Amino acid sequence: MAKDLHELLRSLRVWDPEVTALPPFAPESAPAEPLPLFTDWFAEAVTAGEREPHTMTLSTSDEEGLPDARIVMLHGADADGWAFATHATSRKGRQLAARPYAALTFYWPVLGRQVRVRGPVASAPSEEAQADLHARSTGALAAALTGRQSEVLTSPEDLAKASRAAWRHAQENPTAPSPTWTLYRLRPDEVEFFQGDSTRRHARLRYRRTDRSWTREQLWP
Repeated sequence: MAKDLHELLRSLRVWDPEVTALPPFAPESAPAEPLPLFTDWFAEAVTAGEREPHTMTLSTSDEEGLPDARIVMLHGADADGWAFATHATSRKGRQLAARPYAALTFYWPVLGRQVRVRGPVASAPSEEAQADLHARSTGALAAALTGRQSEVLTSPEDLAKASRAAWRHAQENPTAPSPTWTLYRLRPDEVEFFQGDSTRRHARLRYRRTDRSWTREQLWP
């Protein structure tokens, strides 16, 4: 018999020392811009064995201003912004068209770290989106070619038929275009780095973009 939810919650532990290491973090020694620190933390998460460190929560809002969130994959981060991709016709694509501002959240529990990024979102040129798609796996292309993301599915057989056709098309045409597939870039206004501490004196460092540079400020945990 399944346990009561509250019993399960009480049985769990955050940052179990058997699986989590909480490295020291000195915000005053952080670089002047957030991207180098993000790159270092990402590499450290990979080295520490974090599972799927490139997944992140993408938070958007709909036409009425109501929040929405889902897990997506990071496609890159550089001076142009943090990149992710989806169909422009999907739910999140429509929300970004209506309100082109979003937030990203990374959580790497193996190190007790979070990174929060938020700012305006813009779509990249179509040729960049297609090049990004074609650099990925056949399965990724097949999924993009299946299309109809976020639409109501009335029959599993319809999905199976469309998926089989998309896989066949992707295998036979590895550069087949997916017209609605869009690469988005979030250009951050703010980036916050959170490092957990066993005494609960967590370190929080926030970067805020100014006209020509970034300001840094530490926050109470």
